[in-house]
Amino acid sequence: MSVEFSDEARRYLALFDRETGVPARDCLIDDEDDRIIFLIPPGEMADAIGPGGRTIRAFESLVDRRVELVEDADTPEDFVANSLAPAAVYNVTISENQDVVAYAEVAHEDRGIAIGSDGRTIRRARRLAKRHFNIDGVELA
Repeated sequence: MSVEFSDEARRYLALFDRETGVPARDCLIDDEDDRIIFLIPPGEMADAIGPGGRTIRAFESLVDRRVELVEDADTPEDFVANSLAPAAVYNVTISENQDVVAYAEVAHEDRGIAIGSDGRTIRRARRLAKRHFNIDGVELA
C-alpha cells in the first residue's frame, strides 16, 4: 500500500532522520492532539529514543510537540499490536466481512493504556492500520 506524505510530513521525516539517525517510514501529524507520530523500522526503536530518552526528548524540544514512536511490522496483526504499545496485547485477529476490523486482545489491566488518554492510543492505532494495511477499524476484544 502506497503512503502519501504532505510537505510538512516530509520536512519532519527529514528532520527526524537527521537528528536521530533513524529513517522513519511514516509521519502522521496530529494537530488535534498536538503530536507527531513516527513509524520506526523494526529494531531501531532504541536508537530513535536514545540513551535515557535523550534523543527523542531533544527532538521534541526542537519541534515543540509531543512525539510518539510506533515500531513497524510485516504482518497486520503485529502492526496493530505495536501501535497499541505500551499495552500488553495477547493476540490480534483480523475479521474481513463488509469491513476489515482488527480485534486486539489486551490484558485487562492494560485496557486503559490501549485506549489512551481521551482515546489517543486507539485513534493512533486506527489511523496507522488504515494507512498501512487498509484496516477499517481497531477494536479491543
